Amino acid sequence: MAKTSSVEKNNRRRKMVKQFAKKRADLKAIVMDQDKPIDERFRAQVKLAALPRNSAKNRIRNRCEVTGRPRAYYRKLGMSRVALRELGSLGMIPGLVKSSW
Repeated sequence: MAKTSSVEKNNRRRKMVKQFAKKRADLKAIVMDQDKPIDERFRAQVKLAALPRNSAKNRIRNRCEVTGRPRAYYRKLGMSRVALRELGSLGMIPGLVKSSW
């Protein structure tokens, strides 16, 4: 199991990303628009930099839903390889058969 504080920190980041998503998207659109005057684009860039760092989507860490493990994460399943193997052996994941020979 991962540290509870790490998992909670990541959950707070997810919440903050959701909260600031619209504002960040609007500011980014202004910054990327080549037709806007350079001073307006610069002001938008400064406002974007003033937003909390944890409101950026790339600050979110993919973690296993079962254990909170940050590494060996399968996006399609939303869990780590360790949890996948454990649940697969118990027959909790439909269609998954653990091979043995």
